[in-house]
Amino acid sequence: MPRSKSTLITTVRQPARDSVSLKALAEHLGLSKTAVSVVINRSPRAKSIPQRTQELIRTAARELNYRPNHLARYLRQQRSFTIGVVVPEISEGYTALVLSGIEDHLLKETYFYFVVSHRHRNELIQEYPLLLQQRAIEGLIVVDTAISEEVRVPLVAVSGHRDVPGVTNIVLNHTRGATLAMEHLVKFGHRKMAFIKGQEFSSDTVVRWDSVRKVAAELGIAIKERLVVQLEGESSSPELGYQVTKKLLASGEPFTALFAFNDISAIGAIQALREAGRRIPEDVSVVGFDDIQSAAFQNPGLTTVKQPLRQMGALAAETILKRINASVKQPYPKEIIVEPELIVRGSTGPASQGDPDK
Repeated sequence: MPRSKSTLITTVRQPARDSVSLKALAEHLGLSKTAVSVVINRSPRAKSIPQRTQELIRTAARELNYRPNHLARYLRQQRSFTIGVVVPEISEGYTALVLSGIEDHLLKETYFYFVVSHRHRNELIQEYPLLLQQRAIEGLIVVDTAISEEVRVPLVAVSGHRDVPGVTNIVLNHTRGATLAMEHLVKFGHRKMAFIKGQEFSSDTVVRWDSVRKVAAELGIAIKERLVVQLEGESSSPELGYQVTKKLLASGEPFTALFAFNDISAIGAIQALREAGRRIPEDVSVVGFDDIQSAAFQNPGLTTVKQPLRQMGALAAETILKRINASVKQPYPKEIIVEPELIVRGSTGPASQGDPDK
């Protein structure tokens, strides 16, 4: 057989198109350099420029291959315009929604950001703030992460509950959230309630459980030890809620309602209840917490205490930028409280008249 010949394929790279200067772009548009600059850099002052003019500037910038010199801007102002964000992990649910709100605001204000996830490893929780500061961040946002030491830059904690110098804590009104959920169940005639607590490492676990116990006492609801379980493990999967609900069922203690630490665990709980022959909500009503995007699309839809997670993320970003741009001596808020809302869907209904365990 004749020997096959290999073919050498050469890719010819087209030369990069030269970019124009800000001055050339402004002259092309017949506008001032200042007007073009504030639009290209998405400065807050751009709001004073008509939307049509802004669109013309951005279109011309693309067509003429204008590239803003961010390095020159940083050196001129001696600023990095960069924020560090520390999260436990990135997955569907709490963290993803908070992060989307942070991203929305920082993009609008043309700030760059680094995101790191520590996976609940203590050494990373301590190390990441230092590493981010070494990369010249101007501020730090931590999400569901306990910070115990002061850092050199402004810091905003979402679901932070520690009084640390230099930290602004953005927290939910957990007492209000517990009240909304449990009053809703009581109105439906539920007295035998089971509870799923959060993992020990979650920033919200202790404060939310304290709120649940306080509200239960006010409503005359007895919390039985056999009807309280705690999530274990670092996973954000419904599997955790599924496993602890099987423990509740195995205890033999009857209950007509279940209040879960979050929506993810509530979804797992519903699966375990169905496998045990319990109907939702005819036999057991289930309430979650957070109102993640998939909560409305469960069957039935999940009743839940809504945390405005995306808004909390945007508020964190807005707060950190205000602190960065304020005078060092200017007072900063130590705590910002946001209010929850009860979203009623099909997973809750009147308490079963019969004992589901008999």
